[in-house]
Amino acid sequence: QVQLVETGGGLVQAGDSLRLSCAASGRTFSRYAMGWFRQAPGKEREIVAGINWNGGSTYYEDSVKGRFTISRDNAKNTVALQMNSLKPEDTAVYYCAAGRSWNIYSDRDEFEYWGQGTQVTVSS
Repeated sequence: QVQLVETGGGLVQAGDSLRLSCAASGRTFSRYAMGWFRQAPGKEREIVAGINWNGGSTYYEDSVKGRFTISRDNAKNTVALQMNSLKPEDTAVYYCAAGRSWNIYSDRDEFEYWGQGTQVTVSS
């Protein structure tokens, strides 16, 4: 069983930055892709960013390109999401997710383990 624990959410103002971290345990972290998703009230959970097994390939949802950066440290079994220039529309619960394989996909079904989520609120 894989455990994912997110930290780093909070309340910030528009234009500020936040860094989310996710600590993983329970399987060989470096063999699998990782992702960050978010879910705003009344909306579907959507992928924000993904990273393949070695960090050599990344994916970003269009609205966060140029503002968010996903990274991973396979030695520490962690994945991070650096969020800059935050906007009120970025407000959501953010979830760390572990993929089914080494490659990244934007499809939610390609991720099989989920963290408990961390709230990010951006005020205008």
